[in-house]
Amino acid sequence: MPGFQFYFELIGAVAFAISGAALAVKKHMDLFGVAMMGMTTAGGGGILRDLLLGITPPAALRDPLQALVAIATSLLVFLVWKRFHPEGDHRNWEALLLVADSIGLGIFSVHGAAVAIRAGLGGNVFLTLLVGMLTGVGGGVLRDLCCMERPYIFTKHIYACASLAGAAACMLLWSAGENLALLTGCALTVVLRLCAAVFRWSLPKA
Repeated sequence: MPGFQFYFELIGAVAFAISGAALAVKKHMDLFGVAMMGMTTAGGGGILRDLLLGITPPAALRDPLQALVAIATSLLVFLVWKRFHPEGDHRNWEALLLVADSIGLGIFSVHGAAVAIRAGLGGNVFLTLLVGMLTGVGGGVLRDLCCMERPYIFTKHIYACASLAGAAACMLLWSAGENLALLTGCALTVVLRLCAAVFRWSLPKA
């Protein structure tokens, strides 16, 4: 029977698929484009992580469940948009994109760090944090580039830093229990990301 971490990762896939699909419908993509953006956002970071760690084929390609869940979620977002969305009012969808993206960022940041630790690389702090951040932000970067948006990671509030903080918390608490480490790191990332958006925390810009 699948355990906590299996469902934890699926929740992350759903959250990132929502954020990808929401941005795609905002950009007036068709049904196929919306599904592809949801799947890319949900699986892109994990594929980049696995390629970096030499895990081939990447887990997202070996087991299609995550991709199928992301596609189904994207189709649901598309149908809800077509049925209930008032033309020209994007405020609710901006909020949905923020919350879903924050949850996906938190879950995949700690999941990436966990994959590195389980691969025996936990002693390499730099690599573990980098892999965690790449897993968290990779799908969002691909989403933004495909939608012709400037990636969040370079411009929007505290984004990559929130991912790094969650990955670091996961790594530090790993010995206290895997589930505790995942939940704590994820919560830290989500809280930092939402607070950064609400209070407009940003790094200095040129």
